Amino acid sequence: MSSIADSVKQDLTTAMKAGEKARVGALRLVLSELQKAAKDGNDDEQAILRRERKRRLESAAAFRDAGRAELAEGEESEAAVIQGYLPAELGDEELRAIVADAIAETGATTPKDMGGVMKVAVEKAGGRADGKRISGLVREALA
Repeated sequence: MSSIADSVKQDLTTAMKAGEKARVGALRLVLSELQKAAKDGNDDEQAILRRERKRRLESAAAFRDAGRAELAEGEESEAAVIQGYLPAELGDEELRAIVADAIAETGATTPKDMGGVMKVAVEKAGGRADGKRISGLVREALA
């Protein structure tokens, strides 16, 4: 077991003792996904957490669009619990600097070079920025 899964387990125990039903449910789902991935040989816990957070946020948006605010809030609170286990997001300035470095490193000059720049920028961001944010900045810089 790895460090993120271990801290989720400890937090789950604490939440159970405190009677925090919503948090317990969210932590159980997260722990289940981490254990399933570890069993399948996927050790990138941050990628798993990012995927799960993204799923919750997409579900919340769909619920809001359907006028189901109470369900959206549940999904958003789960996403917030998951976010607590991820490194802090990069600020816009830091992300712009990473994109600029990636463009310089790849020698990109046109939007056609976006794929190579994205590969380098995503790697440098190390999971601390959403792919949509990165691609938007890359597209803007290469336009």
